[in-house]
Amino acid sequence: MIEIPVDLPSELVPLSWLIGVWEGAGNVEYQLGDDTVSQRFGQRVSFSHDGLPYLNYTSFSWLDDEHSTPLAAESGYWRLHRSQLEGDPGPAMLPPTAPRPFTTAQSVETLRNSDGGFDLEVALVHPGGVSELYLGQIKGPRVDLATDAVMRTAGSKPYAAATRLYGLVENDLLWAWDIAALGQDLRTHASARLAKVD
Repeated sequence: MIEIPVDLPSELVPLSWLIGVWEGAGNVEYQLGDDTVSQRFGQRVSFSHDGLPYLNYTSFSWLDDEHSTPLAAESGYWRLHRSQLEGDPGPAMLPPTAPRPFTTAQSVETLRNSDGGFDLEVALVHPGGVSELYLGQIKGPRVDLATDAVMRTAGSKPYAAATRLYGLVENDLLWAWDIAALGQDLRTHASARLAKVD
């Protein structure tokens, strides 16, 4: 059963099943030429909100070895796709100049797409110099994302594109991530099953 917090901004209701801290394990399996990289990992993911119409996202993972060696981290923001209006803050720290838009369930319903879901934007940054902008859809307890843009610093490793799939299955968060990196085309990369711990 999905519980919706009473203080949740209306725009976050379609994303509400993600809110919380999730922890579990997964597997990296990536084909590099004739070699396959395969490794178990642990992961902790957090989705939270601070009263504005987006989710804060953080992820930390570690190798499933005797030392729990740190592996990767990423953070960012998830929000329904829509134009920013006068009632939204920004750019930068400029305050809104009108009442906040989309504050009722009825107004949020106007954002529903022709497929019955909601278009979604996800902006993620990785400490290795990669930033990703994903576009996709959330429809019930399923999220489908694909990169619209990838930016890399001069020193980052080659990384060109990605897709991600998230779903709520038997009250666990399952995800799969395909990447095009290190000169390879888009291919299977990692997946995990996470249980809600908070």
